[in-house]
Amino acid sequence: MRSFSRVVLAALCLVGAVQAQDAYPSKPINLLVGFAPGGGTDLIARQLAPRLAEVLQQPVVIENRAGASGTIAAGAVAKAKPDGYTLLLGHVSSNAMVPAITPRLAKSAATDFSAITLIGSVPQVIVVPTAFPAKNLREFIALAKDRKGGLNYASSGNGTQQHFAAEMFQLATGTTMTHVPYRGSGAALVDLVAGQVDVNFDTVPTVLQQIRTGKLRALAVTTRTRVPTLPEVPTVIEAGVPDYEIGAWYMLMGPAQLPEPTRDILAAAMNKVLQLPDVREKLAALSTDISGGSPAQAQAYLKTEIARWSRIAAEKKIQAE
Repeated sequence: MRSFSRVVLAALCLVGAVQAQDAYPSKPINLLVGFAPGGGTDLIARQLAPRLAEVLQQPVVIENRAGASGTIAAGAVAKAKPDGYTLLLGHVSSNAMVPAITPRLAKSAATDFSAITLIGSVPQVIVVPTAFPAKNLREFIALAKDRKGGLNYASSGNGTQQHFAAEMFQLATGTTMTHVPYRGSGAALVDLVAGQVDVNFDTVPTVLQQIRTGKLRALAVTTRTRVPTLPEVPTVIEAGVPDYEIGAWYMLMGPAQLPEPTRDILAAAMNKVLQLPDVREKLAALSTDISGGSPAQAQAYLKTEIARWSRIAAEKKIQAE
């Protein structure tokens, strides 16, 4: 009897050891970012990853896979094993806008991923080089109309929020500009500061430092209300373009069929990170409106956004180039 008890005890210990070994997470997690270092998505990721690693007690390794408007990274995550060790810092561009103008992505944009938590959203700002002749948005519109296509605008790729913002702006103002897509905001920013391109509709975090140091001039923000980090910069609506509004959101995502317990662990961890005072302070400095929430809320939001941008793409005739 005593021998039997020892066997049972040994078996229970073995099961416990296996369960502990298999508990999620038990190894480093890769967080894929679909844009190059220096862009808004990368900046957000680098604020969140270290604290997420602390909460999960496993390293969270950022991997930048830039290109194709963020869809290279998104595609890699969609094809990854749904075990929670390959995640995506999802973005409105790669996960809602590009699918809206790409038929092969449109059908599966909502089903290829497990939405975990909506992190938040950031405004965009229309910026030009300091030497650019227009000093405000009204002057910029007048110049763009006068040059009739002679101005060009940068973006981090076809179908990105910069592309959508510029196309919507042209339709709203009756202007015409030439699109110059880059592999990421970082490269676009270098050329914008150097005056190689005329304007960009980038996220505030990406260009905030260049605005503050006088390397770029902010003409207007693309939200309905002014941005706390740029209180002196008017909105596009204030400058006389009615009902113009666009921004960029970020979401923690994994492959489809991510187990519910794993998804819940990640959502709880990210929500905890988003409540940390130092994280909130740093994200606020990047003009981020923090969200948080459950996987179900994130999944519903993703479906709504895909439908929204598909409708806008059709109405505004925004197409892949």
